[in-house]
Amino acid sequence: MVSKLALLGATGSIGFSTLAVLREQAPQFTLSLVSAHTDHQKLASVCREFKVPVAVLTGIGDPAEQASLRQKYPDMKLYFGEKELLNALRDEDYDTALNAISGSAGLRASFAIAGRKARLALANKESLVMAGHLLMPLIKKAGVELLPVDSEHSAIFQAIGAHPISEISRIHITASGGSFRDLPLADFGSVTPRQALQHPNWSMGAKVTLDSATMFNKALEVMEAHWLFGLPYEKIGAVLHPQSVIHSLVEFVDGSLLAQLSAPDMKLPILYALSWPHRLPSELVQTDLLSLNRLDFAPVSPERYPLYYLGLEVAKTGGILPTVLNSANEAALRLFLEERISFPEIHELCAAAVQGYPNIAEPSLEEIIEANRSVYAGIIKSRC
Repeated sequence: MVSKLALLGATGSIGFSTLAVLREQAPQFTLSLVSAHTDHQKLASVCREFKVPVAVLTGIGDPAEQASLRQKYPDMKLYFGEKELLNALRDEDYDTALNAISGSAGLRASFAIAGRKARLALANKESLVMAGHLLMPLIKKAGVELLPVDSEHSAIFQAIGAHPISEISRIHITASGGSFRDLPLADFGSVTPRQALQHPNWSMGAKVTLDSATMFNKALEVMEAHWLFGLPYEKIGAVLHPQSVIHSLVEFVDGSLLAQLSAPDMKLPILYALSWPHRLPSELVQTDLLSLNRLDFAPVSPERYPLYYLGLEVAKTGGILPTVLNSANEAALRLFLEERISFPEIHELCAAAVQGYPNIAEPSLEEIIEANRSVYAGIIKSRC
């Protein structure tokens, strides 16, 4: 039976890898809905190649530009804005939705997919970081299948298998260390956006690559793992693994460690999320064991990665503060890319935002969205 897929964030790095999977697995999957932020040319190319009936551009709000694009692509059923995306997620025909929207912009989409009771393949960490206390109960109540797409959480999911949570002693999320894992600390103040975007192991979008450089992505992944697997934060942590071959490890109460290994390529966890509980034959990612000369591990340095440790503190506090920290980070990354702040100032801005915001223990979705908007806008305005 052919599975119908909605792909959100189709023109980003996860979307690019997903399309490669769909090309190889063409008899198994079809695309029925795609979205992108503003890249209409790439989205049109995807629609024509995969014969997608519905497309949404969420970041184009100008009516004149919308009319122009409808004229430019008369063969496409084209919609605009987040509201129309949410309508499409409610009304269109699909079995699985892969949410690969970058950052906090993907939050409402996850709720719409869960409300539709479709399978949710989740690559948007922020959905759980910001609103795990709201999304997970909805998913459980609706009986939605939630499949992690991040390579680390896919590895954990595979290693846990049918084992109950009571048998798990600890989860070890591996981290490459990012662009500056070997850079002297004294040089951090002079690094450039171009340097920060050169990841040593992975090919990813700008935000994920920058979050890897600060290791804020690992703080997000710890939060995500907490909600996905129901473990307390005391049992989840990160460890440096420069080769990015072991994608995470699960330590069991008897002392056993189970790990998932593969060459660092997102196509494999994407394929597994789309095909679960089965495994489909694929040639996209192949791992040569004999080429793996060594696998190294090291602790995460607080001096090199202070944003990771700030994220752990915020995770344990909970409430609205994970949203505040995530929004502050998104704003700080924009300022860094625009060369308006230095690399170390990313952490400084994030710490100040968290310290200055009153916590709300059980925020509603609207309170989360408003905090996300106001923190981001405030930080950007402060540096204008």
